[in-house]
Amino acid sequence: MSSASFPRRSARTQGFTLGAPRNFTATGNGAAVLFLRSASGTDPRNSLWALDTATGQERVLADPAALQDSDEVSPEEQARRERARERAGGITGYAADRAGDSVVFMLSGRLFHTAVATGETRELPVRRPVADPRLDPDGRRVSYVSGGALRVIEVDGSGDRALAEPDGPNITWGAAEFIAAEEMGRFRGHWWAPDGSRLLAARVDESPVQNWYLGDPNDPAREPSPMRYPAAGTANAEVGLALVGLDGERVAVDWDRQAFPYLVTAHWSRHGRPLIAVQARDQRTQLVLAVDPDTGRTTEVHRDTDPHWVEIKPGWPAWTPDGRLVRISAEDGAYRLVVGDRPWTSAPLQVRGILDIGEDDVLVSASEQDPTQVHLYRVTESGVEPVTTAPGVHSGTRSGEVLVTASSTLDEPGTRVRVRLGGREIAEIASRAEDPGVDLNVELLRLGERELCSALLLPNGYQPSDGPLPVLLDPYGGPHSQRVLSRRQGFLTSQWFADQGFAVLVTDGRGMAGRGPDWDRAIAGDLAEPPLQDQVDALHAAAAQHPELDLDRVAIRGWSFGGYLAALAVLRRPDVFHAAVVGAGVVDWRLYDTHYTERYLGDPNEAPEVYEANSLLADAPKLDRPMLIVHGTVDDNVVLAHALRLSAALTAAARPHTVLPLPGVSHMPTDETTSENLLLLQVDFLRKSLAR
Repeated sequence: MSSASFPRRSARTQGFTLGAPRNFTATGNGAAVLFLRSASGTDPRNSLWALDTATGQERVLADPAALQDSDEVSPEEQARRERARERAGGITGYAADRAGDSVVFMLSGRLFHTAVATGETRELPVRRPVADPRLDPDGRRVSYVSGGALRVIEVDGSGDRALAEPDGPNITWGAAEFIAAEEMGRFRGHWWAPDGSRLLAARVDESPVQNWYLGDPNDPAREPSPMRYPAAGTANAEVGLALVGLDGERVAVDWDRQAFPYLVTAHWSRHGRPLIAVQARDQRTQLVLAVDPDTGRTTEVHRDTDPHWVEIKPGWPAWTPDGRLVRISAEDGAYRLVVGDRPWTSAPLQVRGILDIGEDDVLVSASEQDPTQVHLYRVTESGVEPVTTAPGVHSGTRSGEVLVTASSTLDEPGTRVRVRLGGREIAEIASRAEDPGVDLNVELLRLGERELCSALLLPNGYQPSDGPLPVLLDPYGGPHSQRVLSRRQGFLTSQWFADQGFAVLVTDGRGMAGRGPDWDRAIAGDLAEPPLQDQVDALHAAAAQHPELDLDRVAIRGWSFGGYLAALAVLRRPDVFHAAVVGAGVVDWRLYDTHYTERYLGDPNEAPEVYEANSLLADAPKLDRPMLIVHGTVDDNVVLAHALRLSAALTAAARPHTVLPLPGVSHMPTDETTSENLLLLQVDFLRKSLAR
């Protein structure tokens, strides 16, 4: 193990994720499992690998170094990586054909094709830079996006051509717009027909979206970049769909785009007509529409409504092989798997996503009694069978008889990836990630009357006789992004803070995933008070069980929503919180995007008082606690204006505070030195702020 400090090793290894296998695909014939992995725990460049299921042997299919990759990243690819929170380099994604015989991927804007059986990799002569390459199901052609156009090329390198080109400024074909990628989990904008004869393609017109300008104050010679940002209450991009033939002939897909402007997802399989899910702007109604591939006409197959919002879950809608609709429905206190007209699951099982649909079963990811654990379940019409049983967090992918599971626990570092064939374990894919070398001293708790899922971390070797400990709350605290899970990975940095002499408390409050629709919707119309009250209640309940927590010395740190929550805590509850680190925090929700913000707070044009109540700006004169504001200067998600406006409001109220700008950093710092020193500076700030 390196003698470098934990912050340095964590930064160098990207949180100890480098070298771990990821992005698994079980090939259609079950002969191989494809995956990405870098050469070591400090190598950020992923290669494409294959595991032979017959022998358990691993082999490299494509190595960026051998392909003379310079890891040049186009602005379009950089934006995609930001939306996907992708920090690694090399091969960051790939697409296979139905049989798993061929794979395509992008490197430095170039397009490559790999034959899985031989490992032969060829660069295809295409228009560059390339984005989102996709093989047709039979592996004959590759579709990709370049220069706003949807293009196709034969796998032998011939016939590169545009199928749909921009017919005006700010128009793209075949790519996901900002809102889809950032908030809906849809990172693609084109889908092949099962027979490879045509594509379903999105046409995005960003002209209605306001222009913001992203400039880096650290580089005054560089012209600011225009960015179409759909802030709450303003216009979104206009998204349409068309069926595009290989000759470029287009048939528009017809639905009421005025009433349902959000394209949530699309599904096109051999088992039925193409399906799309579309949402109303207020997200209270979502339709599943079947598309006639010849005429583009749509038929409503299902309608979901909710008085607050319809939650997007991955994997639906889809067809079973016999043509029944598969979906997830929020009803009777649970997210339930529904096949056809019949629910196949019920409370307490909370279905998180659909992973695979077999001939007579559906593989789902779900939580049951304990939301800190995520398991795989095989669901049939007659019952539910757990696939994973060891305590922890499990994910997976399946094709036919081949199942790949990735499992993380509190007992072991990293993630173990196992391959099963017909229910029998046949191989384990090796991880080359570094051991964090951190001993967790963590206790998972259910605190207070709401049984808030929490984790308490104490310094290693701490004894009550050592005296009371200052407390550091380390939450995310908002919707999604669950922190308190039964796995080591999420607690490494929190444990490092604990070992600097703090009792660290991590709490998932109302709105966090895993506890059902009612829990999710407890924050409707109010992103401030319920999340903040949950942190206060968890703190007091933990202190009642652990008298070593010193309630006279309590700090809070957070990033993104957690940064908003940290600022909120010292501004509105200075009786509880004595210092805050506000990392990339939202300050004024009018400056955040439409789909996320309006889901919880509504339209600011219709309910401005709701936005006022959830803004931090009016609270600025109340600050009488130390506050460190940290923000990247080129953040394109939570823009720098949030930090600047908070600082301006504090200055106008003559309230002392500290601002730490991160030059050239977007929403998450990736530079090794910056990442390391940011942790050290936070510890220094917290120690000084909580000193007696």
